[in-house]
Amino acid sequence: MKIVLQIVLTVLIVVLGYFTYKSVYGPVEFNKAKQKRYAEVIEKLQDIRDSEIAHREVTGKFVGSFDSLVRFIDTAQFVLTQRKDTTYLDLDYKKRYGVDEYIEDVVIDTLGYVSVKDSLFKGTDRYKTMMNIPYTDNKKFDLEAGMLDKDGTMIPVFEAKVNKSDILSDLDQDLVIQEKQTVAVDGVNGAFIKVGSMTEVNTSGNWPKNYGDKD
Repeated sequence: MKIVLQIVLTVLIVVLGYFTYKSVYGPVEFNKAKQKRYAEVIEKLQDIRDSEIAHREVTGKFVGSFDSLVRFIDTAQFVLTQRKDTTYLDLDYKKRYGVDEYIEDVVIDTLGYVSVKDSLFKGTDRYKTMMNIPYTDNKKFDLEAGMLDKDGTMIPVFEAKVNKSDILSDLDQDLVIQEKQTVAVDGVNGAFIKVGSMTEVNTSGNWPKNYGDKD
């Protein structure tokens, strides 16, 4: 009888110890893993954002295809320009009124070209894998692009995002559910980690500054 009681007590102690660990240390370990994963995901989203902004600068719009975005980076160039303020005599005004009148103008000279790839990625090819979501089985970020009507003006917009569940799929699912409901100044709010927006003119990410620059 004593042996049975000892076994029961031992099992009870182990079970209580497990639940104590889960309630106290579980969230701590979850947060460590979450922060590490989020940091790697955000680095990818920053590369996507920089690439999209470069695409808009060169073509005037964003693009909703990673294949097209990679081809753009491989081939596109930025134009290097120099802006100069200048003043010249208005000959028509002088001829008409006999008085010197000077016109202020801006002259933009083309100095050369630099590849988008070298400018953004400094000789690396990480842009070729920026669409792959870390800690998933080869899943890719959702990417959209289009035009938004803002007070009668059509403005290009884009959005790249990933559901937190995809990144945290092997962790405690109760804590994942709580994480997707986050509303905090120092947290990544909502169910997604994302950059840009299809509903407002915005190229920022929804992460706090401790993960890196938002813009």
